[in-house]
Amino acid sequence: MSEQQIHGPQAPEGDPVETGEPWRKLHPAGIKVTVLYMLGVVVAAGVPVAIGIGSGPGLLIALAFVVPGALLVFGAVVVYEMIRLRITRYRVTGQRVEMHTGVLFKTRRSLMRERIRSVDLSANPLERVFGLAKVKVGTGETGSGSGSTSEQTLTLDSVDREEAERLRGELLRRAAVEAGEDGEQRLATWEPGWLKYAPLSFLTPMLAGAAVGAVFQVADWFGKGGLPVEIVGGLVEDHGAWTVLGLGLVGLLLLGAVASLALQGEAWWAHRLDREPGGTLRVRRGLLVARSLSLEEERIRGIEIVEPLGVRSAGAGRLDVVAIGLKTDEQGSDLSTLVPAAPLPAVTAAAASVIGPVDCALAPHPRTARARRLRWAVVAVAVLVAAGVVPHLLWSLPALLSAAIVLAAVLGSAFALWTAVDSYRSLGHALTGRHLVSRRGSTRRATVHLDRAGIIGWRITQSVFQRRMGLMTLDATTAAGKGHYAVIDADEHEILDFADEAVPDLLQPFLVRSAE
Repeated sequence: MSEQQIHGPQAPEGDPVETGEPWRKLHPAGIKVTVLYMLGVVVAAGVPVAIGIGSGPGLLIALAFVVPGALLVFGAVVVYEMIRLRITRYRVTGQRVEMHTGVLFKTRRSLMRERIRSVDLSANPLERVFGLAKVKVGTGETGSGSGSTSEQTLTLDSVDREEAERLRGELLRRAAVEAGEDGEQRLATWEPGWLKYAPLSFLTPMLAGAAVGAVFQVADWFGKGGLPVEIVGGLVEDHGAWTVLGLGLVGLLLLGAVASLALQGEAWWAHRLDREPGGTLRVRRGLLVARSLSLEEERIRGIEIVEPLGVRSAGAGRLDVVAIGLKTDEQGSDLSTLVPAAPLPAVTAAAASVIGPVDCALAPHPRTARARRLRWAVVAVAVLVAAGVVPHLLWSLPALLSAAIVLAAVLGSAFALWTAVDSYRSLGHALTGRHLVSRRGSTRRATVHLDRAGIIGWRITQSVFQRRMGLMTLDATTAAGKGHYAVIDADEHEILDFADEAVPDLLQPFLVRSAE
């Protein structure tokens, strides 16, 4: 086990055997960051409470309880942080990285240096002001602890920035550095023009919805929760439901676009993807919160080119890495992203720099796969039409609500039919000299190039509907990324030969070939 909480026979209750390496402490300036952060929290929480309570004697009575409580929480957090900074210590020996911490319960963590695969540096605006950073060291493995499975990591919070960079370089140093190339190799550099893709992401409507919720929340603080509805109702009477609905959607989308531009700019400003000596990829980015992730190329098991619908319409996509220890959900994560939304030529060039050539012809899937999607689309259209008609038959709806329901039903039906056709066009799979390639999806089209040597098993599924159409889904399981990557709705006979060719002898014992 590469990371452990040292107990019992692994280490006595006293300090471990000294190796001559000095113990280091966290930077004391971390307490300044905590004080300023807690002041912001107290103000941000106290102002809405005071506004919600109102004025007069009730406000004075409430503040008599709120202010002492806030001061108590503030003091407790600050004292806890002072103790943590004082007692936490760490050191790097020739074999291990060790950390001792714990205010109420003493914790000792240790990582074998030979198993360390990533060092992640981050610094929020307050930490950057005081020259601090957070260092997260990971092995890319998981281990059980306290009845659950957790990633093998060690986090040093409030480390001097120069010390953080020194730790990153020292922990990822390999013998190949001395024998390898000199200097860094730039694989991708962020350009301000890439910000134009931010409003095309699904984040834009989500932020627009959040803005609507924020308006109602602020109105509720002032005791006017129904005011937004009254304002919209007056506008409908003056200008008509369809005009208000159309202009309202445009305004909300513009607001969401501006917010998505701000978030994308903050997250990816000054982004750089470099290959460092010794076979390490490093991603650096961030405007307010500086982030740096170093990833050993030995952990990489492939890449995934992701093209969300809006971004794809502009000829762009993003590059994610499939690596051991970077577990991601279906939507991906910032940690796994090597290149943000960018023109596809730039994305494919970066992908080729990471794993080699990625251009290849994909085999199409049977037409029955398109028929299957169209059937589900027809079902979705029937449900949407019913959802639009039934409320009008049962109730007398306000004009604005009626217009919104009709518009949602029409647009939803058209989108369902288009998605069915587009998702079939996206299907494809292929084998290259080193990788299994699979493409799928419409609203989120993703093309994965998975290292065939990293495939550890197959999962074959076939539903009742697939069996009737001669289709089958093949899942390649791996220890990296999401853990499995699928070739969906492929020909049930061809896909088994495809799997056998991708990883010889893994599926062979379970295949029964007919004389034909």
